[in-house]
Amino acid sequence: MVKRLYDWVLGWAERPGGAWALFVLAFCESSFFPIPPDVLLIALAVGAPKKSFKFVAVCSLGSLLGGVMGYCIGWQFMGVVGDRIIEFYGLTDKADYISSLYRNYDAWAVSIAGFTPLPYKLFTISAGAFGVNFPVFVIASAVSRTLRFAILGSLIYWFGPGIQRFIDRYFNLLATAFTLLLVAGFVALKYLL
Repeated sequence: MVKRLYDWVLGWAERPGGAWALFVLAFCESSFFPIPPDVLLIALAVGAPKKSFKFVAVCSLGSLLGGVMGYCIGWQFMGVVGDRIIEFYGLTDKADYISSLYRNYDAWAVSIAGFTPLPYKLFTISAGAFGVNFPVFVIASAVSRTLRFAILGSLIYWFGPGIQRFIDRYFNLLATAFTLLLVAGFVALKYLL
């Protein structure tokens, strides 16, 4: 079923409404849809490399607005039934602990999820559920998602369609390595200063 969804998403690259489909896909993926927008972003940018940055902007905006929807889903879920479920299973202490971790590392958690292959939707929903500061959530989401999509768009803009195989093969590994190096750099600065 996921393969059929994947093929359906790619099919939008051949249609005139591809940019709108990219916006909708990025919006839905940030809160519930399983296929990441990178797939359609790459296909559209390869088809029209000079429009790569337009597609990056469309994808980033859709993802950010979808992330806000995911945040609202988590926030409403906890208010309606989440707290009762946690109390019923006697998990209040654990939920409070996770909530405090999430609040202490809010920008980091959202940024890492927004940039790496981690399922961003889980973090958008969790951010709402655990009451992460909303402006911090929006800023971290905007920066990390835009950076992720801008890297893809830039590679295709500068190197053309030939870079697609490289991106398909190594993007998750490179994104994870970049994030680990970034975190290690901040940890090293903390101990050096």
